[in-house]
Amino acid sequence: MQGGSGFNAFPPDFDKSRVLDVKPLRSLKPIFPNANEAPPFLCPSPSGPFPPGFSPVYPFSMPPPSEIPEVNQPEEPPMWTPPAAPAPIRSFRTPEMANGDVDQSGDVEGKEAGPSNSKKRGSYRTRGSTSSQKKEKRGKFQLNLAISSNYVVPISQVQRDDGSRDVVDCVLITFDGLRRRLSQLEDAKEVPSGLARRSDLRAANIMMTKGFRTNLRKRIGVVPGVEIGDIFFFRMELCMVGLHSQSMGGIDWIGGKGSLDEEPLAVSIVSSGYYDDDAEDKDVLIYSGQGGAMTRDKPVGDQKLERGNLALERSMRRANEVRVTRGIRDVVNPNAKIYVYDGLYVIQESWMEKGKSGANTFKYKLVRAPGQPEAFAIWKSIEKWKENVSSRPGLILPDLTSGAETIAVSLVNDIDDEKGPAYFTYCSTPKYSKTFAIVQSSYGCSCRKGCAPGDLNCACIRKNSGDLPYTSIGVLVSRKQLVYECGPSCPCGPNCKIRVSQSGLKVRLEVFKTKDRGWGLRSYDPIRAGAFICEYAGEVIDKDRLKKKLQEGDNDEYIFDSSRSGEPFKWNYEPELLGEEATNGASEDADIPSPVIMTAKDSGNVARFMNHSCNPNVFWQPVIYEENNESFLHIAFFAVRHIPPMTELTYDYGILPQEGDNGLNLRKKKCLCETSKCRGYFVL
Repeated sequence: MQGGSGFNAFPPDFDKSRVLDVKPLRSLKPIFPNANEAPPFLCPSPSGPFPPGFSPVYPFSMPPPSEIPEVNQPEEPPMWTPPAAPAPIRSFRTPEMANGDVDQSGDVEGKEAGPSNSKKRGSYRTRGSTSSQKKEKRGKFQLNLAISSNYVVPISQVQRDDGSRDVVDCVLITFDGLRRRLSQLEDAKEVPSGLARRSDLRAANIMMTKGFRTNLRKRIGVVPGVEIGDIFFFRMELCMVGLHSQSMGGIDWIGGKGSLDEEPLAVSIVSSGYYDDDAEDKDVLIYSGQGGAMTRDKPVGDQKLERGNLALERSMRRANEVRVTRGIRDVVNPNAKIYVYDGLYVIQESWMEKGKSGANTFKYKLVRAPGQPEAFAIWKSIEKWKENVSSRPGLILPDLTSGAETIAVSLVNDIDDEKGPAYFTYCSTPKYSKTFAIVQSSYGCSCRKGCAPGDLNCACIRKNSGDLPYTSIGVLVSRKQLVYECGPSCPCGPNCKIRVSQSGLKVRLEVFKTKDRGWGLRSYDPIRAGAFICEYAGEVIDKDRLKKKLQEGDNDEYIFDSSRSGEPFKWNYEPELLGEEATNGASEDADIPSPVIMTAKDSGNVARFMNHSCNPNVFWQPVIYEENNESFLHIAFFAVRHIPPMTELTYDYGILPQEGDNGLNLRKKKCLCETSKCRGYFVL
């Protein structure tokens, strides 16, 4: 690969006049704020007081619905963007960002197809949620933006410009809930051949029409609420949280529009593989410029030093940091990509070379800023471990299930010399006694070719209120009191779309030793919000058996009790956004007629290693299906949000029932989750 310094290192046979004849779009002189003028990045409180010369403006106005592009077609729509203003350079080491409305103009690059619970149970730092209790009306629709039903989280005027972790989570959870419901509706109807299903675009269009997004202020450096290593399954998610404003373009920049004295500066790039990027190095990215791609109207041409390319060149000269998001092939869906935010990079050099098409292409060498958490490097390490599990540092067992699961589960300790957890018998399903049958015998379906979406002749679909509870790729659409799945007596076969929790593990899991919470559970694979992870397996017992265990001082830290309620949270979509009837605040939390208690102390599966958090990334959902003419309850775990690889999986163990502990003398344990929602304890 050719290299050089600046834009003077051209191939010998390259006609330099092609670049020299390009008229610069902006002055090359950097513009800095005049100390004698009012600060351009002033961010007073929304309620004042305001300094002299400053007038509060409502910067969140959306265009009329007629101006919002429709997105029910395969192509992604152009994005509406707020007014332009310069932004200061900031580093990932400076979390406080200066504020100022900026331009979101851009180009289209190409379409993107020891403690009390340290023995075993504990907690882990996960994303928090705020406790504001306000609601905001936009038009006739009042959007309930709640992470918790007790803590309504509106996106305020300030939070639209500058979000937080809570706000980013709220935006993404609301978006994905809406997208899942739209996918469910699309699955239930026949889509004409050649018309793509794009529930992500439709969901984004609805939410942006309502003005529901965050981090509208484009900036150089860190985006509030977005962390290195975060993953996204849709390009529109990057837009909605302000990480990268271009729904299709690979280069995002500021400036270069409002004044001839301004120059464009790159703020973000997405390396998605559309061009000939070299993205194998974990700390270095060779990024190809934009433009020159073949279209219906013209063949492949030379790239020009303009727009995004000019912004990258100016950023190299000014040495400002650029956010880098890497697109990685989704092994579950080879035609799709997963986008990983890899942190801040600095452009070291640039040159031009012949691309595979024969046209001249700009190349930019970006080097990752030191001192940042690893992100893409983790993905590269996991690839090696999957190819050869023995290369995993600290490996104790390549498969602690001894073949009981279809996918091996590794046992790893790279913390100390402990050789593994206490002995237990691995079982992949709960052990029920017939006396604990939840429901009497019921009829299954008669769908011999598989249960089809929208088929109300299917008894199992009717039990689920007329809808498939899962999307076509097996993602849970909504939390429910109960999800009904087809059982062994149903003739629809093992590949039926209503048998998600019965087909075993879907991701490669690892049981690992934590620093202060005993053993924990995490995944080598990225996990999509709503994806099934595992079920809780163990011996089903009654309250009398549990009470006896506690009275005898049995130190059983592997109890699952469905009567222990966790903190309520909002996860399902907002029906009003789709013109559906409101749920009138109906709870999403399970209300099982007969609580289920399981102990996984002597026999259980990987779920026994899942630690507690007051703000978890996993939730449990009751699932029921028929076995041997009786219906039994299963506890299935699903992802609250997208979970990056090697992130510990946690769920809320719950607190004491409202009526007390029923004489069980349940034990309170100190919580170590350290999240903003931490209650300080959990119950064993």
